[in-house]
Amino acid sequence: MDKFDIYLIGVGGQGIGLLSETLVRAIDHAGFKVQGVDTHGLAQRGGVVESFIRIGPSHSPLVLRGRADLVIALEINEALRGTNNFLRDGGTLLYSPTEWQPLAVRIREDRQDVRAAIAAECNQRNIKKVLAEKIELEDPRMENVVILATLARENLIPGLKKGHFSLALQDLMAGKVLEKNLEIFSRVFPG
Repeated sequence: MDKFDIYLIGVGGQGIGLLSETLVRAIDHAGFKVQGVDTHGLAQRGGVVESFIRIGPSHSPLVLRGRADLVIALEINEALRGTNNFLRDGGTLLYSPTEWQPLAVRIREDRQDVRAAIAAECNQRNIKKVLAEKIELEDPRMENVVILATLARENLIPGLKKGHFSLALQDLMAGKVLEKNLEIFSRVFPG
C-alpha cells in the first residue's frame, strides 16, 4: 500500500486513544510504515478527541482536511463533522450510532436529523458508509472494540488481517481485560 490516511473522532471517555494505539500497532504488525498522533482537547469534559493515522511515507502524522481515506467516528454527531471536514470524496465512513448530545442541542433543544444528514453527504460525495454493529455491552467504554472488529470484518484497511488486530490487543492488554475485549471482538467478527 502506497498511502492511506485515517482520521478518528469521538468524545472524551469513549476510548479513541486506545482505539488509535491499537490500530497503529495492528498496522505495524502488518508490516506497514505508520505514524499516528492524538489531540485530546477537552477530553475529560466530554469534548472532542481526534486521532490521525498515516500509513506509508509521510513527513507528518497529521491528515489534511478533505484528504482522509477513512473516517472512524465513535459518536454520530462527530461522524458528520469528521465526514464534512476530513473525509475525501469516495472515501469510507465507519461510525457508531451512539449519540452524545452536543451542548448546542441541549441548550437550544435544536435537533438535527444527523442520520439523514450523513446519508445525504455520503450519497452526494460517493462515500461508502459503514455502521458499526450495535451489541449489548456491560461497559460502554468497550464500544471502541466493536468499532475495531467492524473495521477488521469489513476489511476497511487494505492489508490488515484479523490476526494483526488480535496481536495489537495483546500488546496493550492482559488478563481479564484482554479476555473481555477479545470476546467482544469475536462477537462482531466470529471465526
